[in-house]
Amino acid sequence: MHAGAELHVRLTRLRRELHETPEPGLWLPRTQERVLTALDGLDAEVTTGAALSSITAVLRGNRPGPVVLLRADMDALPLGDGAVHSCGHDLHTAMLVGAAHLLREAEFPGSVVLMFQPGEEGHGGAKLMVGEGVLDAAGERPVAAYALHVVSSMVPHGVFVSRPGVVMGAADTVRLTLSGAGGHSAMPHAARSPIPAACAVVGQLPALLDAEVDAFEPAVATVTGVRACGAANVIPPEAEITVSLRTYTAATRARLLARITALAEGFATAHGLRAEAVTGNGYPVTTNDPGETEFAATLVRRLFGSDRYLPSARPLPASEDFAFVLDEVPGNFMALGACVRGTDPRTAAPNHSPAATFDDAVLADGARYYAELAVRRLHAAASPAAG
Repeated sequence: MHAGAELHVRLTRLRRELHETPEPGLWLPRTQERVLTALDGLDAEVTTGAALSSITAVLRGNRPGPVVLLRADMDALPLGDGAVHSCGHDLHTAMLVGAAHLLREAEFPGSVVLMFQPGEEGHGGAKLMVGEGVLDAAGERPVAAYALHVVSSMVPHGVFVSRPGVVMGAADTVRLTLSGAGGHSAMPHAARSPIPAACAVVGQLPALLDAEVDAFEPAVATVTGVRACGAANVIPPEAEITVSLRTYTAATRARLLARITALAEGFATAHGLRAEAVTGNGYPVTTNDPGETEFAATLVRRLFGSDRYLPSARPLPASEDFAFVLDEVPGNFMALGACVRGTDPRTAAPNHSPAATFDDAVLADGARYYAELAVRRLHAAASPAAG
């Protein structure tokens, strides 16, 4: 199965069209329309989402068999009043469209579910699609699910990177509000300032991690916002603290969320305040199945050469909502170096940077990887001896 020059040209054109019309969040009407057009004529069973502008396309093989799922996220990053594709999701979308065209030329047992997902950037679009039935779209649950994500730095051009087990961390946002009583700065005894307690919470977070987490287990609690608005001579009634929490096990995640809340409540009580903690819809730990990861790594070596796969020594500190799929189905999350050919990945601008640059040259390999992964995994599942 080869992604020829003609397909590469078409995918490059599609990717650049998507790049020029970025849409953030759960509703991507122009992106959805463009992808539906690109899938037209492939004899796929296509459905769209209700809670988000997702696309689920089922491609049936030439005989009955199991199901494999391939996912691409489609949303852009919000930027001011607009958006920008600085995380590479436009490449993922084009690659999965390319895989769909390659799969229509292939023979395989069973079915392939193509999951085109909005809302990866903080909106939990994968969770919503799971709730709307993407895992049952072909009539039965997939035996495996796979996702690919380009990176504009750290990884050499064209190199695939993954690891078994935990591959990306959990991400949570904790918003702490300490409420007291405002007043005049000249008469603090007549007020109840939340600021000293807020400062104490911020200052004690590092000690909390030391006390709660093994030194050999990574965990990060970063204060990303402190707000207590008021004039220079006014004691504000409230102070708000925003904490970004990154953890790598479900147990540590639950424990730290509880302990950060307890920390705020303890200082609030000591200062005669009230405390409220709100945790956003975070992403769980992304965990690769060891067997599926070895299957994907072996495929990369066979297709592109042994130097094109690099096992990662440790998890990435970022998070991914493909975790919601991998919590239900064994599978693999794979990274692909997409920095401009000839660029030093160590100095290239990273994903989410306004200066991030991705090389269209990886589109054909990404499409081929997706398609070959599905076909070979289906054959292996249908005839275990052949795997």
